Formats: sequence, structure tokens, C-alpha cells
Amino acid sequence: MPELKTVALFIVTALAEILGCYLPYLWLREGKPVWLLLPAALSLALFAWLLTLHPTAAGRVYAAYGGVYICMAIIWLWSVDGVKPTGWDILGSAVALLGMAIIMFAPRPV
Repeated sequence: MPELKTVALFIVTALAEILGCYLPYLWLREGKPVWLLLPAALSLALFAWLLTLHPTAAGRVYAAYGGVYICMAIIWLWSVDGVKPTGWDILGSAVALLGMAIIMFAPRPV
């Protein structure tokens, strides 16, 4: 079960980062209100804090998190941007998730 908890934490972390970057994008590119920068900053602070909750070395967490981020970004592309992922998008996400699983869940010497 710790694997499921790790993946769930990565998913929440990715959503916080994506939201924290998407809101300034809306302001800069779509002409949305500047006040969106406040929840964006809070979301990015939450993202940084969530990364500290993993009980392994920071570099390993950052490397593995990247795989989940890629997958979540493709899901965002589809659900928020309304762009259907290609087969290549899905394959790339699967490869990234495999890399995350290898980095996070491989046996390690004690």
C-alpha cells in the first residue's frame, strides 16, 4: 500500500504545480484577471511543500515525480484544454510512469 500512497501524493503534487503554472498562463496569454496570480502562488507553495512529504532522498523524489507530472500534464491537456492525446502522448506517458516506478519502487540496500 505505500506504493499507492506515493503515487497519490505525486498526483496531488502534479495538480498543484500544473494549476500554479496554468493560472499565470491564463493571465498572460488569455487576458484573465491579475488576481489569479494569488492562487497560483499558493498552489506553487503547496507543490513545494508536498514534495517534502516523501520519505526518500530529494533527488530521487524529483526524478520520479517528473514521470507522474508528464502523465498528469497529458490528462490536463485532454480534460482542461480539450485536446485529445495522440497515441504517442499516451505511449510517452506510459514510459514516464514506468521510469517513475523503477526509480521509486526498485529494491534498495538497507
